Amino acid sequence: MSITASMVKELRERTGAGMMECKNALVASNGDIEVAIEEMRKSGAAKAAKKSSRVAAEGVIKIAISDDGKKVTMVEINSETDFVAKDANFLLFADKVVNAAVQSGTEDVAELMTQSVEGGDLETVREALVAKIGENIQVRRITQMQASEGIFAHYLHGVKIGVVVNLSKDDAELAKDIAMHIAAVNPDFIKETDVPAEVVAKEKEILMAQVEESGKPAEIVEKMIGGRLRKFLAGITLYGQAFVKDPEVTVEKLLKSSGANVLSFTRMEVGEGIEKKEDNFAEEVMAQARGE
Repeated sequence: MSITASMVKELRERTGAGMMECKNALVASNGDIEVAIEEMRKSGAAKAAKKSSRVAAEGVIKIAISDDGKKVTMVEINSETDFVAKDANFLLFADKVVNAAVQSGTEDVAELMTQSVEGGDLETVREALVAKIGENIQVRRITQMQASEGIFAHYLHGVKIGVVVNLSKDDAELAKDIAMHIAAVNPDFIKETDVPAEVVAKEKEILMAQVEESGKPAEIVEKMIGGRLRKFLAGITLYGQAFVKDPEVTVEKLLKSSGANVLSFTRMEVGEGIEKKEDNFAEEVMAQARGE
């Protein structure tokens, strides 16, 4: 398989390793980036293999919570550029989308686009906006949440990151603090017991490969692996993380001191997982100057 510059660039961004290390790892893995990262971690070549998705597309996150705080709707609407994401017509369309999602209760984008709004069905309105603005505009995803107990709180970081938290205790301030923490730190799970066994097993395999050449006694190696595994689990779980507003306490301790638990959370970030074409403005200007 041919190894492209974009593949090397992505691997460098995700691992912090050198260009040749990344290229060699991709060659060895036949172009499989995930395998390359795993092997680089085992050999110690990767400085930081972050699993977070690349954020590329532009747009907004919209959140609507019912008056009783028991139902929440969160939607991502994308545009090609940040300029259009701030356009009044785009924002008006985004409002129509989230309102239609609240009314329909659906999580299916195709179904949502058939809903009637001012100007026709939502898909007709979208097509008209695309024709007017000249950019591709898409409703990407919808999440509907219903609380059987506790309360919902949300946090919007600008319009790019949205978080909804279902807290067991009716404490709006605490719930919002937890939502802000999730927006900033982006945990994968609530607590250790939520982490799938295969994730733990894979990490343990990587850790063993890292320390097996240390020459240390087996019992020391086991302790090293145990300590690093605990650190790994703390880093990917909400309860194990240091609270952003007070790093001296973990989120778990903060919640325990208030007699509360996080029942669920949802985090959306605009464009996560979408690879966006990177335009070279200087080259574009030169091409126009050359009449190309």
